[in-house]
Amino acid sequence: MDQIVHENYLDLGSAIVILQQIQDAFGYVAPYMLERVAALTGIPTGELYSIVTFYAQFRTEPIGENLIQVCHGTACHLAGAEKISEVLENETGARDGRTSPDRKFTVKKVACLGCCSHGPVVTVNDETHAKITPEKARKLVQQKRQGCSCGTITCEDDQAQKEVAAVDE
Repeated sequence: MDQIVHENYLDLGSAIVILQQIQDAFGYVAPYMLERVAALTGIPTGELYSIVTFYAQFRTEPIGENLIQVCHGTACHLAGAEKISEVLENETGARDGRTSPDRKFTVKKVACLGCCSHGPVVTVNDETHAKITPEKARKLVQQKRQGCSCGTITCEDDQAQKEVAAVDE
């Protein structure tokens, strides 16, 4: 962590870059990390805390092995995102924004994933899954529990899947 600070600290405006680098390295930004950054840079701990709690990109707790994000934008919400979130929470044991007791899953509702015509949409780590149904959501969790990283759940509409894949590129 000290090396990250030393390599990136130029002035007070460097705080976000430093915090991003710490999160990339450790997966989250814990309070003790903020205290260390403050000690090394002179940036008040409260200011650093304000940054990590204001920007949605930052996490203050470790996440599970699989980060599942459920789109709750208007189109996905109308297509059944709430039911998908409910199923995922029940299947994983992780409530919204939290991590499952076995540390395998973190489930999070997000505002929009940018695939509005393919909803409901879910991302698992870097995989985007379109037209998710409750059964597909259950199957996705089962596959991830078994260690599958193959991304075998796709939508029935091949063209929609190609479009979703293009969004990720």
